Amino acid sequence: MLQMTTWLDKNFSSLQPTRAIIMRALRHLRPADRKKLFSEDLPEMRTAEGRWFEAIVYEMILDLSLQTDLILSVVARGADGPSRVKRAQLGQNGLFYSNIGDIKVRGNGQDLAEVDMVLVDHTGALTFGEIITSPADLKEFEAEIHYKKQLFGYLYGQPTVPFLLISSVDISRTAVVRRLLKEPDNVLLTTPTCEDLKALIRPRDLKRSPHRQIRHPKLISIADIPPRRPFDYKKLHDERMQSIIAAVTSKQGVGELGTPDEIPPIVKKVLFGGLYPSAIRMLDARYPIRIKGKTYDPDTIQKQFSKVILAVNIPEYRPIIYLRTRNKKEYLKMVPNRAGGFKFESRRTPHMAGFFLWLESVQPSLGAELTRALLDAFPAVHVPEAGAAGKTNVAPATGKP
Repeated sequence: MLQMTTWLDKNFSSLQPTRAIIMRALRHLRPADRKKLFSEDLPEMRTAEGRWFEAIVYEMILDLSLQTDLILSVVARGADGPSRVKRAQLGQNGLFYSNIGDIKVRGNGQDLAEVDMVLVDHTGALTFGEIITSPADLKEFEAEIHYKKQLFGYLYGQPTVPFLLISSVDISRTAVVRRLLKEPDNVLLTTPTCEDLKALIRPRDLKRSPHRQIRHPKLISIADIPPRRPFDYKKLHDERMQSIIAAVTSKQGVGELGTPDEIPPIVKKVLFGGLYPSAIRMLDARYPIRIKGKTYDPDTIQKQFSKVILAVNIPEYRPIIYLRTRNKKEYLKMVPNRAGGFKFESRRTPHMAGFFLWLESVQPSLGAELTRALLDAFPAVHVPEAGAAGKTNVAPATGKP
């Protein structure tokens, strides 16, 4: 374990959140979020409380960093981020700030990951942290942490990437956390509960206008830690796409999917391309499209949607269909349906700026033969036709949507 994370493991509990610290944390919340901290609307209150707790931990780490040379730098976030940020656009790769100071990793403009905290130790190694207030959101947490470790390890050339998990509740007994803590360089830090912290302030305290940015000797910007390795996510994406197509169309076939290769394992979704009309007809025949209980035939699909895109999530190899609505700036995300075919799950709008721009840039490139081969190859969804009444069914989905 790195000296810095060992030191934090031993010394974090020595700093108890004071009223001064939690009041200082309010500077990272927008006025609307500050008002919601004592809201009777429970979901709104919990959301505001979560952002406030992230800010409290950040302020605690800033104070602790002054007690040791093992923490070289703390990456600015929240109110300490820039007042103007770069909007998502195609070709962006690396670390960027969101409009509220969150730390994002983008690949070709798409948000690949978000981390709550980044520290740099005395050797220049990076550690990232995740801050949580509830054990209820751990279902996909473990896979996300492993992905972020791979991503930061690739970007900064670190064989190991330490991870800090900071929680306001005791989650040490959960199966996910127990597994994470068995891995080297992972540390769990616990604070008093949000209820205890909130007891140190009163609703009238929220009316004060907190100072925004502060000066701190160990604060740095993400611009001060550029990736140490050239990072062209679109190039890596295209290499992974070609490797999948080669495996599907080769004599070895789908058995090669998932076989370790030289391509870094940081591409988690592949956009194969738009479907030509022949591929749309094939798709509808074998994997019918259903939206809110209605089955769409090929003519209806082409009338209502200007583009049909085939994608797949990795490592599950779970296919996704994106339908571009003609009269709205939106894509309908279609996922495998238990009954066979694809069902509507959610929408993708310009709010998801980078990914939406990427979808907009995709052009038709897939014919019926290759589309069929790809869909039939993905083991997470393809099942035999027995009992399918003449159509190939799609098995229940697994993994992240």
